[in-house]
Amino acid sequence: MPIDTEAQFTEVYRAHYEDVLRFVRRRAHPMNVDDIVGETFLTAWRRRRELPEDPRPWLFGTARKVMLNAGRGMRRQTALVVHIQQSAETGSHDRALDTTAQVDSRMDLVAAWKSLPPADQEVLALHVWEGLAAKDAAKVLGCTRAAYAMRLTRAKRRLAGQLTPAHSLSPAPAPTH
Repeated sequence: MPIDTEAQFTEVYRAHYEDVLRFVRRRAHPMNVDDIVGETFLTAWRRRRELPEDPRPWLFGTARKVMLNAGRGMRRQTALVVHIQQSAETGSHDRALDTTAQVDSRMDLVAAWKSLPPADQEVLALHVWEGLAAKDAAKVLGCTRAAYAMRLTRAKRRLAGQLTPAHSLSPAPAPTH
């Protein structure tokens, strides 16, 4: 979908700006968000004739590369962990209605998330928070769909393993191989 006019680019910008902004906010230090989003769309403008039919995954991939290349502030994954931690700690006014078990569960999830390697956090975030299809998430990560699917499966297993109680009274299930 080559974009030849400013009006066509403006349409792409309006259609995808909020998604890119949310994507970056989840991963970058708040002071860097505007710069990263701006650089992402500047890159899109410069490469407008090369944009794919569905530019959303391409924009996410470009934003990700901008974040990886940025030498400013906190690392992207640290900001993502902070965002999750803040969500678990502050939450909404409905939090007061949560039972102790629900709060404990959220705290366990935050702890399990923090224990994951950054690559696992990224693959899970693309799947859960961004809602990308496997082919689109693979484009963001610069890998094949099969490689993404394998990474996602492994990340889910590692997260589930972190959520399994260490001192369970029941024996571990036998492998089904």
